[in-house]
Amino acid sequence: MIDGILDAIENIFRNPLRSFLTMLGVIIGVFSVVTLVSIGEGAKKYINDQFSMLGTNILIVTPGGARTSGGPPMITDATHKLTYQDARAVRRLPSIAQAAPIIIGPASIKVGHRLRERTTIIGTTAEAQQIRSMYVQHGQFLPESEAQSGKNVCVIGQDTMEDLYPEGRRPLGEFLRINERPYRIIGIMERSGFGLGFNANDLVFIPIHAAQELFDTDELFEILVQSVSAQRLESATREVKALLRKRHDDQEDFTVTDQGQMLEAFENVLNILTYALGGIAAISLLVGGIGIMNIMLVTVGEKTREIGVRKAVGATRGSILWQFLVESVTVSAVGGAIGAGVGVGLALLLGWVFPSFPVQIRAWTLGVALGFATGVGIFFGVYPARKAARLDPIEALRYE
Repeated sequence: MIDGILDAIENIFRNPLRSFLTMLGVIIGVFSVVTLVSIGEGAKKYINDQFSMLGTNILIVTPGGARTSGGPPMITDATHKLTYQDARAVRRLPSIAQAAPIIIGPASIKVGHRLRERTTIIGTTAEAQQIRSMYVQHGQFLPESEAQSGKNVCVIGQDTMEDLYPEGRRPLGEFLRINERPYRIIGIMERSGFGLGFNANDLVFIPIHAAQELFDTDELFEILVQSVSAQRLESATREVKALLRKRHDDQEDFTVTDQGQMLEAFENVLNILTYALGGIAAISLLVGGIGIMNIMLVTVGEKTREIGVRKAVGATRGSILWQFLVESVTVSAVGGAIGAGVGVGLALLLGWVFPSFPVQIRAWTLGVALGFATGVGIFFGVYPARKAARLDPIEALRYE
């Protein structure tokens, strides 16, 4: 085996361009698999980290019941709206620490001549800050008293502030216009990632009653609920469901989801996408295998006289087959190693360019990619090796 590997490596260096083109399909396939799977694993870690920051004792109540029988899971229409009164009732339950009503909608924002046509507005109460671990850097968040009175105040994200106030000053106490209505800025959020399903740096928070007036609705987008502890999450879920069923005429026309369920759903989707992309990338490995088989058939023709001499001095069919099979696997393995190195390098580069999005390089990813590349070398090397082993020694010695 060692002689076969050394002979294969010698052939690679003897014809570097031909060898590189032969291995190119394997290199592309392996580096694509490693890079895409590493990005997918990084995305899963990022989402896990985001959910961990939000806590493990969070419930999200949304309108519409979840139907899980009689077909695929789906959200049915809500007979009753989720209202601010529902959120206040939930807040008084024994297992609930805090509850925040949420209204979400787009609006235009204007400061002087600067206009943002479409900005996401979040109407909520002071509890949302603690539930979602999103805090102000300057000023204050929405006070409870102002949330109840519907006073027109707002808290803006960092990106929103930089767009509207490019000169770099803090506009605390100043006014901006949301859909032509004046709102006084009382706080500026600290820079963070994503919260409430949106870029937290590009949001504007206003009191819940101000949002009801702004969007002319009393229906909530969702209710964020925090149980007193992670251990009481199940009892909190039961209490919330029982209360809302009672308030909604004994109908479960709402859905209560915990962070674990949401995380599991996200991970399932990411797993499917990661493996699908990895499978698509692996197709190029098959293309590379065809290239290896093609070049090995050429090699058999080039070494026909050598095969005849080896058989004439006693080489068996098995030793001839082994010689060419080892060469095929070596070429594929070297290409796989190069591809893995390129894939790891590209993944690390992406992690360096986008530090907020960690790329995870798993050992099993490298193992699977290299194993598949080696398997390709074996599969596509068998036919040329068998052809070489079956050559008649007399005919081989006569071959020119």
